[in-house]
Amino acid sequence: MSRAEWTFLSNHGHVLVSLARDPDARTRDVAEVVGITERAVQQIVRDLVDQGYVRKEKVGRRNRYAVDRGAHFRHSLEAGLTIGEFLDLVVRDAS
Repeated sequence: MSRAEWTFLSNHGHVLVSLARDPDARTRDVAEVVGITERAVQQIVRDLVDQGYVRKEKVGRRNRYAVDRGAHFRHSLEAGLTIGEFLDLVVRDAS
């Protein structure tokens, strides 16, 4: 990987930000924005739901996602920070 290819956030972080920006986004849309496959997005969403960071609700034929803004980061270096505090830095009008 060249120096220009790395980012501060993992794909999990990018998917979380994408869902916070657009709770009605399709996995296809998230995959395009993040730059990964739909299958990878599906697995990441499953991880985020399983760990309680995101709730998924079926609305008709689509899914709607809600990020738990009160959840804390898992790593000890960031554990004092809530997901909501992080999203406030990177997402306009995060809810």
